Amino acid sequence: MPARINPLGIHAYTATSAAGEGVAAHTHALRERIGGLRPNDFTRAPMQCWIGRVSGVDTLQLPESLAAFDCRNNRLAWLGLNQDSFIDHARAAIERFGATRVALILGTSTASIGATEQGYRELDAAGNFPPVLREPSLHNPNSLVHFVQRALGLRGPCVTVSTACSSSAKVFAQAERMLRAGIVDAAIVGGVDSLCDSVLYGFGSLELVSPEPCRPFDAARRGISIGEAAGFALLQLAHDGDELPRLLGYGESSDAFHMSSPHPEGLGARLAIDAALARAGLAAGDIDYINLHGTASQKNDEVEAALIASMFPAHTTASSTKGWTGHTLGAAGIVEAVISLLALEHRFVPGILNSTELDSLCGPQIHLENRMQPLRHVLSNSFGFGGNNCVLAFGRA
Repeated sequence: MPARINPLGIHAYTATSAAGEGVAAHTHALRERIGGLRPNDFTRAPMQCWIGRVSGVDTLQLPESLAAFDCRNNRLAWLGLNQDSFIDHARAAIERFGATRVALILGTSTASIGATEQGYRELDAAGNFPPVLREPSLHNPNSLVHFVQRALGLRGPCVTVSTACSSSAKVFAQAERMLRAGIVDAAIVGGVDSLCDSVLYGFGSLELVSPEPCRPFDAARRGISIGEAAGFALLQLAHDGDELPRLLGYGESSDAFHMSSPHPEGLGARLAIDAALARAGLAAGDIDYINLHGTASQKNDEVEAALIASMFPAHTTASSTKGWTGHTLGAAGIVEAVISLLALEHRFVPGILNSTELDSLCGPQIHLENRMQPLRHVLSNSFGFGGNNCVLAFGRA
């Protein structure tokens, strides 16, 4: 098992999803059990499903200085950066440490695929993209990082992590390694994924999309609801006396089992949980709440429910919050990290939205209703396609 690490202080964090813009909106939605899913109004051909669409993205305008980067994914990133004064916190860190000493590490799975789709739909007579979509960086996996780097004026390490649904959880692990090695003094981490036809039709072709709002861990669940989101956090090494929430540990693993199905016994997920606990110096019994990956797919929920029941005591509570946001894919890690931090801050444990009868595989840890309870240590699970797993451990000083 890995050695215990020194924790990281989380100096700022924010999330924007179908549940709301910023942490106050998310807290309100979670407390009042107001979900953000709505009937699909995005795809160009009919597709019966519900989606977590962020309002206002399509009409948002980027500043003139960033106009060359205009695409739906970057507009969502810009909307997210401007919530909770996050962009001001980021610029203050850059001012303090210098533009070369702040890392930018972002997760995404779709990057700006939607812009490329649009380009092909609007080819001119000569077969060229329209002029507004000819910026080459719009059409590669680094589109998001390139945009945010330019928006913030960063000149330090800039990294794209694309490991499907664990992408923006694994950014925390990369940041810890960079900070521990002294490569940088601060790290901006996060993730952005926006809706596009390729993702919706792709998951539909895999028969993973529910025709109704997703019902995580429900005995009659019918699949996932895809969403979009942006989220960011600012990390630095923690110091004695800090009152900030902390990243205590992380665990990463690979199932090496199947392209889209988890290991049937949850081997990779178990290894990631064990590694996160070891780096945090915690035991399973120390965990008060787990924000589960809980996609509402048959296989994920089956394996994750059995794993949680076997690893954690009955007093640990656990739930999936994808009924509020949908499955935001490459942004799921950061959105659910933010929800975990809100749970710590408000001593509030969200339940599960839309589900009514838990699968018989669920242990006493998984619950449907919201709860108020003291929290010291929280885990956030992210398990991606290809068996890319990441578990984050958070706590208060």
